[in-house]
Amino acid sequence: MNASPSPLEPVDSFDYVIFGATGDLTMRKLLPALYRRFAEGQIPSDSRIIGTARSPLDDDAYRERARKALNDHVPADERIDATVNRFLRLVHYVSLNGAEATGPWDDLKSLLDAHADAERIRVFYLATAPALYGDIARNIAEKGLRTEQSRIVLEKPIGTDLDTARQVNEGVGRYFPESSIFRIDHYLGKEAVQNIIALRFANPMLERMWDRESIEYVQITAAETVGLEGRGGYYDGSGALRDMIQNHLLQVLTVVAMERPSSLDADALRDEKVRVLKSLKPLDRDNLSAHVARGQYVQGTADGQRVPAYREELPDEAPSKTETFVALKAEIDNPRWRGVPFYLRSGKRMPEKLTEVVVQFRAGEPGLFGEARPGSRLVIRVQPDESVTLPLFVKHPGNSFGLDEVDALSRLGVPERVRYRDSYEGLLLDAVKGSPALFVRKDETEAAWRWVTPILEGWRENEQGPDPYEAGTWGPESARELLDRAGHRWVEDAVA
Repeated sequence: MNASPSPLEPVDSFDYVIFGATGDLTMRKLLPALYRRFAEGQIPSDSRIIGTARSPLDDDAYRERARKALNDHVPADERIDATVNRFLRLVHYVSLNGAEATGPWDDLKSLLDAHADAERIRVFYLATAPALYGDIARNIAEKGLRTEQSRIVLEKPIGTDLDTARQVNEGVGRYFPESSIFRIDHYLGKEAVQNIIALRFANPMLERMWDRESIEYVQITAAETVGLEGRGGYYDGSGALRDMIQNHLLQVLTVVAMERPSSLDADALRDEKVRVLKSLKPLDRDNLSAHVARGQYVQGTADGQRVPAYREELPDEAPSKTETFVALKAEIDNPRWRGVPFYLRSGKRMPEKLTEVVVQFRAGEPGLFGEARPGSRLVIRVQPDESVTLPLFVKHPGNSFGLDEVDALSRLGVPERVRYRDSYEGLLLDAVKGSPALFVRKDETEAAWRWVTPILEGWRENEQGPDPYEAGTWGPESARELLDRAGHRWVEDAVA
């Protein structure tokens, strides 16, 4: 197994109760993440992971499902049979519908109370439909499961617009104080996203250049090569704007654009992120066409294979106006960023899977070395390979003053030796530690929805629907036109 990053101190013993324990998220992300933290010695052996769902399983049957999940989603060189067996002894299961007040809640309470003490930490992770969050929170409280050391973790999406987000926040907030509510956005758990803070504020050169005088524009892209993968029921009611832009990409934007926080404390960081969201210029039906492009993929070629159109992947090939691609131009109305466009883009059936931030610095003036040099382009790759690239001009070897462009590349760690932790690994145990810095605060969630909801309303009033784009391409032509108006180009077009 690859060596780990710096060793981590064990957390205090805990009980982790996962509602939605038989779902895809739990099997694909949560259990593998907890196993890795256990394998690296961070989870005490008397901790427990308690799955709850409606499926009529017992402990042994659920442990077998958990074992299969680890076999499917943890690389073989990270699985040690003895460690897997010890981890599975931490795993328990209670068949329970968390949204209903009736049912075997006493079974769950008895299991938790078997290790009850005033200091033992309880984390309730809600990997269910967001519409159930308020009901589950109420049942946890009214059935006597919540303690002073309890936290509740909410998966995205928090609602589907501003009104429903407020309903979710208020529903959970009736039973848990804000300090105990952890709204998870796994992008904030990614090393490369966290590294943006270090790049900006630990390097005086970059910090001094991080404003409208030096930066021409910023691009933030999250591209997927896959289509629906059997998630048509969820995705067709969501779309790319809700699924990716409102949460993940806006969170990345806030990290790129925020002012220097007074400290790395949770509220100091989140205060600055909220200020960015509140400074975004509104987008509505009056300016949507000039600032937003949306698309839906049709048949095309992906990874050398012909793939169906989005509508063909839906049940009964139903007609749909759901967008599988969004590109938009965001503007931040504050002294640091006024006039600098932030281009956000996310889509399915793209030519490659990548998430990256591109910071385009302004071109220089003609000078000592002749014509003006193009501005440097800082590229922060979030996935699949976390890296930071900043091209620089240097003198070509020899007697003349010819110039070469070289890449100053800083991988985030030592690639040959370090396994980059999955974003869920740190976040799951941050909830145990009660460390909210990398989670989303209530006012952040609502500020993001306040900006996004008018876009959704404008689309509802537009009968045209999304523009078609061929699967395996970078979206509809309207996405290029969005940048053309300002004389800019998407990074793949600029490189080509």
